[in-house]
Amino acid sequence: MRVTFLGTGSAMPTGQRFQTGLLLESGRESLLVDCGSGVLHSLARTSVGYENTDTLLLTHHHLDHVSDLPVLLKARWLDGAESQTIVGPPGTAELVSGLLDVHEYMQDRIDLSVRDLSPEQSTTLSGFDIDSMETHHSIQCFAYRFTPQGTDEPTFVFSGDTEAFPQLIEFADGASVLAHDCSFPDGVDVSNHPTPSQLGETLADADADIDRVYLTHLYPHTEGRHEEMLDSVGDAYDGDVRFAQDGLTLELA
Repeated sequence: MRVTFLGTGSAMPTGQRFQTGLLLESGRESLLVDCGSGVLHSLARTSVGYENTDTLLLTHHHLDHVSDLPVLLKARWLDGAESQTIVGPPGTAELVSGLLDVHEYMQDRIDLSVRDLSPEQSTTLSGFDIDSMETHHSIQCFAYRFTPQGTDEPTFVFSGDTEAFPQLIEFADGASVLAHDCSFPDGVDVSNHPTPSQLGETLADADADIDRVYLTHLYPHTEGRHEEMLDSVGDAYDGDVRFAQDGLTLELA
């Protein structure tokens, strides 16, 4: 499995990071996860490109995770694509319908298959077996666990946007990589996202074995404070923790 971080930023641009997006590849299959602002540009830099990305999975419907969705549809239509699959939490079909009401000229340009997932539902998309779990965020949001379809190959888990809580860490038990929200450094009064000390304590307290953790969904407040944040996580948790960067590609083997 190959995982590429297309965007590791947040709703407040830094000039260095696009908003949230991930590209997962297994064999010849590829899956786009979230599609925030700038993700289409990042996707175009990959060997897969938007031309070959016919399936999008959403964690939730906040703007920094969906704003490039209509841009993706138009680019694929102009390239000659005939279909697009979009899957996400309850309300995803309504979201897509609303976006097409705003951009009416895109109606019926491409054959859309849009599907809502229920909490805790498992599904298979683009060569991946996927388990979902509801997170602790300001709107309904899902974390996802990805394994190449029908295999016991390495697993990748994406937290979506969330506070840190033990059940989510345990959802990632056995994963090669967990990409987890760590939006702000310590000292910022925030809910719906974790600080590094909160995440470190939760990682340490949970009953889970995870090979490596990548911190993502980074607000401008984190710039220049990465070492401090890693030290803060490390005060409680002695595992392998790193910062994600736009364009970083991981080969899980």
